[in-house]
Order: sequence, then structure tokens, then C-alpha cells
Amino acid sequence: MSTPSIQPGRDPAVQYLLRLGDFCLIHAQRLGEWCGHAPILEEDIALTNLALDLIGQARALLTRAGQVGHERGAPAAFDEDQLAFLREERDYLNPTLVELPRGDFAFTVLRNAAVATWMRLMWTRLQASRDAELAAIAAKALKESRYHEQHAADWVVRLGDGTPESHRRLQDALDRLWRYTPELFEADAVDEAAAASGLGPRWADLREDWHAAMQALLDEAGVRAPATGSHVTTGRRGVHSEHMGRLLAEMQHLQRAYPGGAW
Repeated sequence: MSTPSIQPGRDPAVQYLLRLGDFCLIHAQRLGEWCGHAPILEEDIALTNLALDLIGQARALLTRAGQVGHERGAPAAFDEDQLAFLREERDYLNPTLVELPRGDFAFTVLRNAAVATWMRLMWTRLQASRDAELAAIAAKALKESRYHEQHAADWVVRLGDGTPESHRRLQDALDRLWRYTPELFEADAVDEAAAASGLGPRWADLREDWHAAMQALLDEAGVRAPATGSHVTTGRRGVHSEHMGRLLAEMQHLQRAYPGGAW
């Protein structure tokens, strides 16, 4: 018998925290797929370490989401493992960008740069959160995201300014990835509630600074972002791409197959 799913609830503060936690969690899952497959040994270890940092951030955020949910009337205080492994696909609230398949190395470092830049901007603002626990998480995570951003940026420039093949692959990655970035700045009622309560900023508040930082990086790498279309992906609302189900099937297997398993 498999482990039943949990329902984390629809409280806006919980949803806001789950969006951040799932952002880190699912991005870490994709980065972890590089273990043993990166182009050089040092990068094999580096990408795994980035994934571990993100798992740590996800653990803290999911733990806080469970606590806040219980404080606001949820019948149980779900822990980090329950929230990470025992939700249905529609209850994961990460942007579609991070659930996309791993891709080649150019796609990975470009996605890392985009995500780490966004995270740096978010953690910077969350240090002023009225939620003291979230502010403390942000202060620690900010240091990690600064390193993630610099590491990814170095590779983006190295590939863009390298061989014709590396430049082509980076431009191809940018052309595939860019269409998913508008979701990182979509405003909705969850964001408005977080901003009104002082929990955290609207995601849309990061747009200008993110675009400025990414444009400077892309200019240095010698690649050009395509025009942004009108379509906005919907992972933050629990409506995911076809890739998410396969990712969750692998990620949740042990917890679903062996309820309460411990080592």
C-alpha cells in the first residue's frame, strides 16, 4: 500500500512559502541529475554542491510552510519530508522553468544563472520579512545564492566567448529557456497578500533588477535573448508541464513505496 497524499491547504502565506520551497527543491532535483555526468570532474562536484545548498534552502522553507499552516488552522503541522514527497503534482508550486529536463551543459549553466540571480534578489528582500524565521533563512541563503550566481555567470561567459560550438549551444539554450522566464514575475493574490502582510515582496518587484543583471551577463557572453512572447507558464499555480510527473515519480518513489521508511 502506498503512502497517501497530504493536502497543504490554500492559505496565501503557506502558498507563498511553498512556491519558494518548491522552486529550490525542484531546481535541486534537476541539478542532482548531473552527478557523474558533468563535463569535468570539478564541475561534477560543484553542481552537486549547488544542489545540496538548494536542498537545504528547500528544507528550511518547507518546514516553515508546515509551521505557518498549523498556526493558521491546518489540522497537522506537516514536516519537510511530507511536504517534499507526499503532495500530488497539482500541489507543487514551482515555476515551470525548473522542472524542464536537465538539457545539455549550456542549458544547465544558463538556467542556474537565471535562477540564482532571481534568488539573490529575493533573499535580499526577504531579509526584511516580518516573519523572523523567514528573514533568518534568507540571510543564510543569500550567501549561497551569491556564490551560485557567480559560478554560473563565469560559465555563461566562458561558453559564450569560447568556441563556435559552445557559443552556438549557449544561444540555443537561451532561445529555449527565455520563454519560461515571464512566470518568474507574475503577480497574483498570493503575492499581494504577502506584500500587504510584510511576509515578502511580490515576485513582480524583482523584474527590473533581474532583467538588468541578466542583460549585462548576456551582453558579456555575446548572446542575445529572443523577444518575450505573450504566453506565461503556470507551474506556480500547480499546472505543470509533462515533465513534472516523471520527475515526481522518481523523487517520491521511496516514500510512496515504503511508508515511513527510515535508515
